[in-house]
This record gives sequence, C-alpha cells and structure tokens, in this order.
Amino acid sequence: MKILILSTWFPYPLDQGSRIRAYHLIRALAGEHELALISFEDQPIQKDWLEKLQKITSWIKILPEKPFHYTRWRTFLGLFSIKPAAVVAGYNRKMEKLVLKSAREWHPDAVLAFTFVTAPYALKIPHVIRVVDMDNLLTLMLYEEISFARGYIQKLRRKLSYLKFKHYENNIYKPFDKCMVVSELDKGRVQTYTHIAQDQILIVPNGVDCETHRPAGTIKKPRQLIYNGALTYQPNYDAMQYFLEQVFPLVLSEIPDVHLLITGSTKGVNLGKLAINEQVTITGYVDDIRPIISESQLCVVPLRQGAGTRLKILEAMGLGTAVISTSKGAEGLELTHGNEIWVADSATLFAKGIIKLLNNLTLTASLVEKANHTITTKYDWKIIEHNFATAMKSLQSELTVSLK
Repeated sequence: MKILILSTWFPYPLDQGSRIRAYHLIRALAGEHELALISFEDQPIQKDWLEKLQKITSWIKILPEKPFHYTRWRTFLGLFSIKPAAVVAGYNRKMEKLVLKSAREWHPDAVLAFTFVTAPYALKIPHVIRVVDMDNLLTLMLYEEISFARGYIQKLRRKLSYLKFKHYENNIYKPFDKCMVVSELDKGRVQTYTHIAQDQILIVPNGVDCETHRPAGTIKKPRQLIYNGALTYQPNYDAMQYFLEQVFPLVLSEIPDVHLLITGSTKGVNLGKLAINEQVTITGYVDDIRPIISESQLCVVPLRQGAGTRLKILEAMGLGTAVISTSKGAEGLELTHGNEIWVADSATLFAKGIIKLLNNLTLTASLVEKANHTITTKYDWKIIEHNFATAMKSLQSELTVSLK
C-alpha cells in the first residue's frame, strides 16, 4: 500500500514518548509499504533527524509551524465553541491544504494519523483506509484533572474542557477504520465514552528498543533515584510536585544521603513551585538519558494523572534499573507488584517502598531480573512492530475490496 502518515510532531529524535511511538510504528510499515510523511515542525529539525526518516519514506513534507497556535482571538472563540480549545488552536488551514494537495497528487491507499490534531485532515481524504493513533486519551486525562482542580472556577473550566473533549473524541474517531490504543485497559475505557465498535479498536502497546536499552553492567550509584520525564508535561510536573512535597522528605528522614535526579525539558516551567533542596538535581534536557538511568539505583514514577502507558518504566526496566510506581503510573502494563515492579499509592507507602528497595539489594535484583524477562518477551519494539505490520496487512485485505 501507499500510506500517507500525518504527524503532530516530527517523529525524531527519540526523546519523548509520542515521538518514540510514532517512529517505531512508521518503521514497522516501511518494509512492505511505500510511505510518505507530512508533519508539523514542532521544533527546528536537524539534518540527521530528517535523514533518519528519509531512509524509510518516499518523501517528507514539513509545515514550518507548530501544531498548536494559541492567540487571544482563538482563546476567545474557544469559549463559545463546542470544540475543545486545543482543537481550535490545533486547526491549521495551511496543513489542511498541504494534506489534500499531497493526497490528490500521490493517491494514497491508506492514511495513518497520529493524535486528534491530524485526525480531521485524514477524514477529508476520500476512498482510503483510515487509521488513527489515539495515544494519550485526553478525555480521560481531563476527567482526572477535575479532581485536582483548586477552587470552583478552575474545577468548572476543567469539567467544561472534559465534556467538550468527550463529545469531540466520540465524533472524530468514529469514521476511522481502526483506532489504536496502547492497552486492553484503554480499550475498555474508550468504549465507556465513545460509540467506537469493539472490533474497530486495535491494541498496539508501547515498547522499548531492547537492542539499545539493555543492562550494561554499569555500577550503580548508591541511593541515586531518577525521574525521567519532561516537566513541561503537566502529569510529570504534578508527579514531581507531589513527590518532593510529600514523599521525598519521608525518605530523607531515613536515608539522608539519598539523591534525586530529574531529567527532561523544563522550558517555560516555574521551578519555584517545586520543593527542591540540595539533594535534588534538575538536569534539564539530556541528549542520551540511558547512562543516567543505568547508573541509578531506582527509577521513581509517582504519577497521579495521565493516560496510556509509560515508556519511562519500560526504558528503565530495559536498562536494568528497578522501578517503583503508583498504580496510575504502571496502569496498562502487564506488570505485577513485587514481581517486576514495586507499586505504592500513598505517600507513606511510596516512601517506605523506596527505603525498602534501596536497603534490600536482593529484592531489587529480583525485580530487575523478572522485569527484563517481561520486557524482552512482551514489550520489545521488534515484536510490537511485527504485530502492527501484520494487523495493517489484515486490514488491507479486509477493506481494499470495499473501497474500490
């Protein structure tokens, strides 16, 4: 097939979950299909990033604009629109024209859209197989954020955003032939607030590259914790705000020399609201995070918000670092507390879990060993790519006749 791929972010470098997922799913199709990519330019694209995608696509077109364009006028219009503010800010007439012109000239057989931002453009292309990757389920994320709202006005705004997104996602995804989610859990959730049929939903898990993420025999730095997540993403910021205020002081009272590294972009983030002390280091963006994860004794994932599955957990496990997480952080992954991962949901239990794992190296080693087995047998991107390519081939067989 000729598959036109529409991406909200340029799928390289592999420095955050959405890019990683998009890149591997694109790569999965490169062997048997002719691919073309149209993407927003969410950041300046370096030559070597472009070359990575040129190797697996026939052509690439970049719209030199960011995927979201917030203005006072658009924000004002969003107040009176049934569409969510992010959808209003994400609509781009230039992108629509570029997609439709490219489709008329290239005649794709299928279109693969990444996230709600590019989904509307895919629906305007006639007589093609349509697949959308739902990735982070924003309706669910917004619903969870209501409970974290402070004050009546903020709670009302978040509830309104949730209701708008629920209506929008229910309608925008229905015309797609397949809607991809990352887990059985998310599949069930999607069906609770949309009219998408069960056989319309395709589970494509997140994964980890087991060739580049493997235990390196690195000597662990005693009592070093790591949280690998950009603070520009609200669930990550909330996780660290909660951890530093409620969990870390309890750990410090028992292990005074424990140290926390927080990696990832902090651009535009108000770090002053975080309870940072001399035992906390914020590294900012790191080109290659693997050595830091490998040398850390424990990866902490105190997430309270968000949807989908966390690549940070899979990457840490692939690199041989034990993980302690909340249930929210580990949801959707086939991992068991005390087997591959340590799960704790209250601040007290999370702190006790960290102390236990830092002091019990036998337990930590057991978690690492079992986690590595699960990663290599269930969450290796090679396995996921193969299964996704097979699913797309089956979809082609099912739908090609009906489209003619």
